[in-house]
Amino acid sequence: MSKNKIILVTGGSGLVGRAIHTAVESEARPDETWIFLSSKDGDLCNYDATKRIFDKHHPSHVIHLAAMVGGLFHNMSHNLDFLRKNLQMNDNVLQVSYENGVEKVVSCLSTCIFPDKTHYPIDETMVHDGPPHPSNFGYSYAKRMIDVMNKAYYEQHGCIFTSVVPCNVFGPHDNYNLESSHVIPGLIRKLHDIIQQGGESFTVMGTGKPLRQFIYSLDLARLFLWVLREYNEVEPIILSVDEKSETSIKELAEEIAKSYDFKGKIVFDTTKADGQYKKTASNAKLRKYLRISSLHRFPLQ
Repeated sequence: MSKNKIILVTGGSGLVGRAIHTAVESEARPDETWIFLSSKDGDLCNYDATKRIFDKHHPSHVIHLAAMVGGLFHNMSHNLDFLRKNLQMNDNVLQVSYENGVEKVVSCLSTCIFPDKTHYPIDETMVHDGPPHPSNFGYSYAKRMIDVMNKAYYEQHGCIFTSVVPCNVFGPHDNYNLESSHVIPGLIRKLHDIIQQGGESFTVMGTGKPLRQFIYSLDLARLFLWVLREYNEVEPIILSVDEKSETSIKELAEEIAKSYDFKGKIVFDTTKADGQYKKTASNAKLRKYLRISSLHRFPLQ
């Protein structure tokens, strides 16, 4: 990385963006200036608006987190919106980064981009091996195309544009909107409302059998800093907890109920979709890069 770095973070007011902001407060370097954007700073789906942002800040590095995101049921009913908006946003950010001579872009993908029908654990070589799960194909294909564009920008222009693939993220400043949240904040919000209303039954959508890996946002943020500063491959890298840390939605719901000291009944609505059964990801590549002596800094257990 060059001497004076101006690091622009799109989606800086979201879950991961705020976690990176927190990490930077304690781990920033004197040669780094960090700028965290929110949707109020401009519409990244619009090329001209994106260009104005870059012309204003002149970033040397970009962490691209901004995206249209949502939970299972929001994805299922808005696949076209997820596809179009994310394709527009990603194309604008990468193209304007290239036009402005940005040295490095780190984009954020998701484990949902991997094929629905596959073998486990999944790794970075398997992104394009088959169609993603039909429940969120719009978001998944849009995110996959970042990997395709990264390789094309490198092949044609030599750009170091790369991507990370986190497992399910949770933590402070999460989205607790029941219509668009991911599973952990969605269950927390739902149970909170039930308790507030004096309810005695906690209904969870689906069978509770699907398995997921979860990473705390502040742990992920520290790994993002490592990727920005040290990881120079164009190929993506998975940022995930170990395979043995996988947990079922049923276990998750029970743990949340326990945390709330909820004594009522947990009910699983099996008429609702489960989504993809599992997305077990390997962090072998990450562990290979991080020296054994520094693993204690990154809580991956």
